[in-house]
Amino acid sequence: MQRRIAQISGEASPAAVFGAVLQQRLHATATFDAPVAHADVEVLARREGARYDVEPALIEAIVKNESGFDPAVTSPAGAQGLMQLMPSTALSLGVTDAYDPAQNVAAGTRYLRGLLDRFKRVDLAVAAYNAGPNAVAHYAGVPPFAETKAYVRAVLAEYRRRLQAGNVATNAGSQHDGNIVP
Repeated sequence: MQRRIAQISGEASPAAVFGAVLQQRLHATATFDAPVAHADVEVLARREGARYDVEPALIEAIVKNESGFDPAVTSPAGAQGLMQLMPSTALSLGVTDAYDPAQNVAAGTRYLRGLLDRFKRVDLAVAAYNAGPNAVAHYAGVPPFAETKAYVRAVLAEYRRRLQAGNVATNAGSQHDGNIVP
């Protein structure tokens, strides 16, 4: 309401209005009926990546593989939202609405940071994101499950693709001597 009053009275610049709308979309708790714009996920990935020291390209790769950018999706196993959080995981991370893109990406990134800290390698953290940390610990590596192996390959390929696109655009990224580092 205040934003609309400011708009009508001419007090807010177009940039300020855009910023307010963007903030409102990032913090909205409504459920979406269609995939969110990739640009919105990129904003969330940059914000949460900076907050938890996780490469945004990795967050986006997981979102693409988990939900196809659809915040309203629920897996047959019950995982919810963009980063497909299981209800117990979401609850443990303080999520009140797993279908809210901002909450989901924040919690998923926080969870991923914990996996990166625990396993020290991106491929193992990604495997743990899919199969669970106990499976990765039990097998002392990527579990021999076909689904998990395919998931790790797909996420890492998308991660590399996004890093390369970022490197071309910004001449920056997370590659050191050709290796992906967390």
